[in-house]
Amino acid sequence: MKTYGFGIIGCGMISDFHSAAIADIKNGKLVAVSSRKSENSQRLVDRYSIQAYSDYNEMLSREDIDIVCICTPSGAHMEPAVAAAEAGKHVIIEKPLEITLERCDSIIESCEKANVRLCAIFNSRFSDASQLVKETVSSGRLGQLTLGDAYVKWYRSQDYYDSGDWRGTMELDGGGALMNQSIHAIDFLQYVMGPVESIQAFTDTLAHERIDVEDVAVAALRFKNGALGVIEGTTAVYPGSLKKFEFSGTKGTIVLEEEDIITWEFEETEPKDVEIKKQFSEKKSGGGGASDPRAINHDNHRRQMINLIQSIENNTPHLVDGREGRKAVEIILAIYQASKAGKTVHLPL
Repeated sequence: MKTYGFGIIGCGMISDFHSAAIADIKNGKLVAVSSRKSENSQRLVDRYSIQAYSDYNEMLSREDIDIVCICTPSGAHMEPAVAAAEAGKHVIIEKPLEITLERCDSIIESCEKANVRLCAIFNSRFSDASQLVKETVSSGRLGQLTLGDAYVKWYRSQDYYDSGDWRGTMELDGGGALMNQSIHAIDFLQYVMGPVESIQAFTDTLAHERIDVEDVAVAALRFKNGALGVIEGTTAVYPGSLKKFEFSGTKGTIVLEEEDIITWEFEETEPKDVEIKKQFSEKKSGGGGASDPRAINHDNHRRQMINLIQSIENNTPHLVDGREGRKAVEIILAIYQASKAGKTVHLPL
């Protein structure tokens, strides 16, 4: 079994989840990291006994690195991702893929040109409950889809935004409660419901200072299949609630709260429904990042990385490539446009 060597560029908080996921992959090994801040990279050096670089181009010259994780601030993903692709490395990018469609497309084109895999981290797709919901909706058990909603009512203190120069800036965060916190939910919503056709929205900054991004957003969606939907995203609701999805149709409703299924009701029941309710409604979810960005585990990162490795080994598609990762960014940018213009915005942009 080939062991895949990993490198990480950017050693802020999210790199802890990437490195922990890599450590839990049987045929994965973290071999090096790169950060402009030596105090950040030293944390991972001490933990994993690896080498650190201040220049990621130097790290990318290593032949024992097969896959590179990009964990820099959101608006600084493109440059290291393109460099990694040009060095012949497969690329994993923490959400969002980038903060503009042009920068997303530059990454996608560079990876395609270099014939390397591009993986956008949308790990909410990878839990057992999420996969079950996706399969069930796609099977048609809900009948005609009528509503698909995502609610991310989280809380972040002012100290959170003050803790990093890039936090809460359009330049490097690319947005606020939607682009940073709610993007996983937005990706999963469109993954289950299908493409979005049009959007109306309001966004505002109501509870935080010294940020130029939204901390409250509400959007009304029309999906291409005719269903309607709502996205609510905020970092201004104390103490923060678990992320929730509601999928409804003419023959059933599913409500998912983090990784717990709290509603599983259908016009036509099946024998497996009793076991599904028991298995997925035992409230296994923790805080899910509702009030603490560290209150998540790394298991779904691990699952997504394994999905990528399997695709490399078998030369098959993986679940969230660059074009998949681009979709949530486009929806969020459309919400921003709709809010600013005060009118309906149609996709694609």
